[in-house]
Amino acid sequence: MGKLGFGLAVSCAVASCAIAAIIVSKRVKSRRKWNRMVGVLRELEEGCSTSLGRLRQVVDAMAVEMHAGLASEGGSKLKMLLTFIDHLPDGNEKGTYYALDLGGTNFRVLRVQLGGRGSGILGHEVQKQPIPLHLITSTSEELFDFIALTLKQFVEGEDNGSELQQNERRELGFTFSFPVRQISASSGILIKWTKGFSIEDLVGKDVTTCLQESMAKIELDMRVAALVNDTVGTLALGHYHDEDTVAAVIIGTGTNACYVERTDAIIKSQGLLTNSGGMVVNMEWGNFWSSHLPKTSYDIDLDAESPNPYDQARGQIFGCLFAGFEKMISGMYLGDIVRRVILRMAQESDIFGDVASSLSVPFILRTPLMSAMHEDDSPDLREVARILKDTLQISDVPLKVRRLIVRICDVVTHRAARLAAAGIVGILKKIGRDGSGGISSGRMKSGIESSSKMRRTVVAIEGGLYSSYTMFREYLKEAIVEILGEEIAQHVILRVSEDGSGIGAALLAASHSSSSSDLNPSSSSDEIFVELPVASARPKQRSVPTEHLGDDLGANFYEDDLLIVKTQDKKSTLITRNMCNTIVHGPSLYNTHKVVNSALVPGQAGLGLIKKTLFFFKSGARRKETEEQEIGT
Repeated sequence: MGKLGFGLAVSCAVASCAIAAIIVSKRVKSRRKWNRMVGVLRELEEGCSTSLGRLRQVVDAMAVEMHAGLASEGGSKLKMLLTFIDHLPDGNEKGTYYALDLGGTNFRVLRVQLGGRGSGILGHEVQKQPIPLHLITSTSEELFDFIALTLKQFVEGEDNGSELQQNERRELGFTFSFPVRQISASSGILIKWTKGFSIEDLVGKDVTTCLQESMAKIELDMRVAALVNDTVGTLALGHYHDEDTVAAVIIGTGTNACYVERTDAIIKSQGLLTNSGGMVVNMEWGNFWSSHLPKTSYDIDLDAESPNPYDQARGQIFGCLFAGFEKMISGMYLGDIVRRVILRMAQESDIFGDVASSLSVPFILRTPLMSAMHEDDSPDLREVARILKDTLQISDVPLKVRRLIVRICDVVTHRAARLAAAGIVGILKKIGRDGSGGISSGRMKSGIESSSKMRRTVVAIEGGLYSSYTMFREYLKEAIVEILGEEIAQHVILRVSEDGSGIGAALLAASHSSSSSDLNPSSSSDEIFVELPVASARPKQRSVPTEHLGDDLGANFYEDDLLIVKTQDKKSTLITRNMCNTIVHGPSLYNTHKVVNSALVPGQAGLGLIKKTLFFFKSGARRKETEEQEIGT
């Protein structure tokens, strides 16, 4: 019995040791897995670091790129597109105006009633209309005929209480969210289609002309007073409510920014004159790139596998093209960055067992789901567990791992928000609203502006990433204060603006309508001034006599150059390059009741020949006059 008992004891001891060894081995393996996961997180934190010093470098780089983009075409990573919007709604607008918002497979039409000073927006109506799928690949005529018919039905459905007189022309703001080369405040040439559209006969044409022709066919008396993108509409809406609004930023699925620039700072259009001395510039800041942007391998991989690889990209790292600003800060991409980090953790640590196939699907984790995990404040992170299970097919995730995933969301969001803040401050620096004095001629101005001299500055912001994602919004605001300092930051107000692409477009139609002009036709000048840009000398002004014309005017451009047309009351319009066979319906053309088609024909030794062709449209009659005059420089 003694030997048997001893044997049993030894066997139990051996078994206990074996069990202990297995437990220890499992703990060691588990610890190793955990350490590998933590290592992935630490690497992400280091790669996404946005120290104050780095943010200020991004601010400076943004301001310098803005200046370069204004100096010459193609001279910057930022396109810095002229919008020809030289005045913004200010609250004095009164009447009923319309908007068309076309940016995808659905479009919206709006009617907005404005009460004038002190009354604001009295009300608005919206109709959403899906576009039949066959029209997005058909012809421009078929697409715009469908849109025009929808507009007409919308107009015919308005009540009899409309403020418009029976024969009064309706004014329309047209938000066209596709790449265009703007040629006036109300017209632009389509560069290319995106978002699944493929209507080749419209590429290279003025989209406004096509819409006007479709409306004319069905006798819809409506004029496109402004052609804008959604960012400019956001700025208009912000300025309508607060005249200290100088810039607008969209941070949603995509991102972009625009702001009001001094015309004398737009070097690539030297001689540009506007009533206000300023013009709205569409930055297209998704293209921004700087070596100071904190980039990771996840960003590079995401860009290579995204629907538009190397689009919005200018940087190069490890010999590879790398996505720039938009793919680091916009809602389209943040969720997928988090998914890629989780996937790497799963591959390196085996913490989730076999990697679920769904975890390898690009863009399956959308940013709204990521934000829901990030902002889950339940003690056991139930929302995190639910999203991992329902979306990524990962079940039974330990609490400490769920906490790690929340931290991943935080790191990615923190970087995005702080970089967006740096971009905003870059705009403020360029226009001298950051307390540093601004940037001029590519160099930073010296000296610090005192807080007491700082002007109140409002930036309108639209987009769900900012308005709906609390942590993103808080991180962005904190970074603004950190970069500017508390004394300067107190003068900068970030204000949410909603529906710039709809209401904002209608407001621009109001501010650019024929009736909004303060020019009295009966007192209109009988001459115009043509300002001729010459590279070697300051442009001179010579008067060219014309006669007073009717209201409905257009102009055909045949030559390939650039001129400023200005009336004595300082109304002006810019005739840009390559406008062959394009009808322009700019507000300044209508409001001055004069149209000039002038182009520089190269002459000898500083001389230029102005060829002026006037096309007059009044009561259906057309008359053409051509005259030549030699201009000395």
